[in-house]
Amino acid sequence: MNTSALSKYFYPIVIFALVLFVPLFVVQQIGPFDFWWWMTTNLIILISLGLSTDHYFKNALVDDLKTGFWKKFLWGLISAVILYLVFYAGNFIIRQILSFADENISNVYDFKGSASSLRIGLLMLLVIGPGEELFWRAYIQGNFMRRYGKITGFILGTLIYTLIHLATGNPVLILAALTGGVFWGWIYMKYQSITINIVSHIIWDISVFLLFPFY
Repeated sequence: MNTSALSKYFYPIVIFALVLFVPLFVVQQIGPFDFWWWMTTNLIILISLGLSTDHYFKNALVDDLKTGFWKKFLWGLISAVILYLVFYAGNFIIRQILSFADENISNVYDFKGSASSLRIGLLMLLVIGPGEELFWRAYIQGNFMRRYGKITGFILGTLIYTLIHLATGNPVLILAALTGGVFWGWIYMKYQSITINIVSHIIWDISVFLLFPFY
């Protein structure tokens, strides 16, 4: 790709993302500013930066939304079901082989805190589900793919998405991030449709955290 199409602000934004997300996973709450408001704020800031500094990113999103929405919605739904089943099986297996799995999984659900299910669901639907895919896949992985090719971009995007979860200190959550990163990253690499990824992530998030949790 022509280097002029590559945003010079990409790497500073990657570093800024680390600055925003590491404290989120370590502290989780500052006074009334809980995990869910914090996550929402981070994603809004980062996506706004991406859109304002990377015209390729913005144009790719607009082009994707113009065609085949319902077909992409269906593929997103199917992929969410597949990923849920993968986690359902993984939840059973990991509880059998790791003595600390029960505690780690319980700690993931402790992220809910005192937030209402309604607020969590709305934020997942409107910001968090779409935002994670817009930033981590369309922006981060998309930029890496344009710079270094599809496979390398997929690997680098998945690696960063997984590494940022190291701040949680929760091995099961890190493994879950790796699984989700590989799954959604592969879908984005193959189809390069952020619509599919967004639908998949929203449905999976709400299913795992609210509708059919693993506890």
